[in-house]
Amino acid sequence: MTRIRFWGFAAVVLISGGGLWQVQSQPAKPKFSTRMEPVAETKLLMEGIADPNARGLAQLLADKPRDAEAWVFARGQALLLAELGNLLLLRPPKTRAAEDAWMTYAAELRGHATTLARAAAAKDYLAARGALAELANTCNRCHQTFRVAIRINPFAEE
Repeated sequence: MTRIRFWGFAAVVLISGGGLWQVQSQPAKPKFSTRMEPVAETKLLMEGIADPNARGLAQLLADKPRDAEAWVFARGQALLLAELGNLLLLRPPKTRAAEDAWMTYAAELRGHATTLARAAAAKDYLAARGALAELANTCNRCHQTFRVAIRINPFAEE
C-alpha cells in the first residue's frame, strides 16, 4: 500500500510539473506611478538637499577647483539638486495655475542642475558657474512666484 501511495504521489508531482520543488513566487514588484505620495515636506527637502548642496557648490566654484576630487564632489552635489527637481515634480500644488508654474520650475531646476553636473564632469569652470547662476535664477523665480522669502545668490560676498 505504501508503494502505491508513493507512485501515486510521484505521478501527481510529475503531471503538475514538479510544483513541490519550484521556488516560491517572488513578491510583486512595486510599480512606479507619477502620482506617488510624497513622504517629506517640501521645506525639509529645501533645508536638507537644496540649501547645503547649493551652498557647497557656491563655495567650490568661488574659485576654479584645483583637483579632480573637488570636481567629482561638485558633480555629486549638482546631481543631488537634479534629483531634488525630480522629487519636486512628485509634489505639485493643488491648483492648476500653481501646478503649471511648479512643474516648470522643478523641471528647470533639474535641467540646470544636470547641466552643472555635466560641466563639473568636464571640469569646465565657466560653464559650471553659468549653470549655477541659472539654477539660482530658477530658484529665485520659483520662490517669488510662491512667496517664499528666500533669495539665492551663490556668488555673493559673505
